[in-house]
Amino acid sequence: MTFPGFEMHGHDETIHEHEHLHVTHHAKGGPSGEVEHLAAVHSHRHNHAALEHAHSSHQNPAREHEHEGHIHNHSHPTQS
Repeated sequence: MTFPGFEMHGHDETIHEHEHLHVTHHAKGGPSGEVEHLAAVHSHRHNHAALEHAHSSHQNPAREHEHEGHIHNHSHPTQS
């Protein structure tokens, strides 16, 4: 099922590099189990597996990808 205005398409697997923003949860402790968010930025090569999905059309695919959340294995970033 796709939503109106969404375009089904595929992406080949790829390896590329761009900056990543990481947000981690730092346990501050205390009786309420408070956490704070810590952010860090770094860049390294990483992979994306082949993918087929649907979404509204991109205006600027490369720029939009930099702002999408995705997961990769830091131990083997080009093989996850």
